[in-house]
Amino acid sequence: MGATPRITLEQWQALVTVVDAGGYARAAELLHKTQSTLTYAVQKIESLLGVKAFSIEGRKAVLTPTGQLLYRRARVLLDEASGTESAARRLSAGWEAEIRVVMEVIFPTPVMLQCLDRFNKESPHTHIELVESVMGGTPEALLRGQADLAVSGSIPAGFAGDALLRMRFFAVAHPDHPLHHLGRAVTLNDLRGHRQLLVRETSSTRSTRPSMDTAQRWTVTDMATSIQAARMGYGFAWLPEEKIREELLSNSLKPLPLRDGRERYVELYLVYANRDSAGPGVLRLGEIIKETTQQACASQAPKPDRKSARPARR
Repeated sequence: MGATPRITLEQWQALVTVVDAGGYARAAELLHKTQSTLTYAVQKIESLLGVKAFSIEGRKAVLTPTGQLLYRRARVLLDEASGTESAARRLSAGWEAEIRVVMEVIFPTPVMLQCLDRFNKESPHTHIELVESVMGGTPEALLRGQADLAVSGSIPAGFAGDALLRMRFFAVAHPDHPLHHLGRAVTLNDLRGHRQLLVRETSSTRSTRPSMDTAQRWTVTDMATSIQAARMGYGFAWLPEEKIREELLSNSLKPLPLRDGRERYVELYLVYANRDSAGPGVLRLGEIIKETTQQACASQAPKPDRKSARPARR
């Protein structure tokens, strides 16, 4: 049996939060503790281990090489402790009382709603929290432990994901938009002279950057707003085909006749926060999402022409 740890999880949490928050003041706010309490916790770690976790450079405390090692190991320790507690709660209660799903906003909403309804029939007492996110917001939710399951456009380091769906994007605008009446193929320079409609990234850094510099730019927080603005002729936008299928059929939005790069693609993945410690509900919902998405893709795949496929009679 190993020796009893001399440093508590609470003390390790203090060290990790001070680093993540960028200082004692912000860390104290996040943990609802005083700065002196956090300072004492970090000093206690240094005293018990006989090391220096921070060094003072100017007015700022920075991690020493030893401090960097302690920080990395402390994060692993805290994640393991949190995962153990979560697994224990799920096992004691059977199927989870709540499952948090973070979904990239470009994923087809009707498909996800079908998944949730199907899951609810099997586990009617499990509460589902569905959060729609944009770009970096989805992997950030996984990294922060704010999701049990995610449909994400990227897989953050330390996670594994299954390919789920390939989304096709078009640059679209209202049929009366000037870009549709140039009498020729639209170039990137043509696009730069008009207003682009963007959806803001939902990560805390909000680092959304447009793919090009345009004369004007509107950035909104909801994809539905971007679609509505494009329908009203206020600009052009790169939008996923699945989200504007009705607008394309009704001709209220029309793909721009770009000279180059008329289509773009984004891969979406199904990512578990921690598959090893996931409860039966999370695992089952993941299976349902994969099955339902595959069925939806199959139903929209081009069907062979029966006439051409019929063998000729002699």
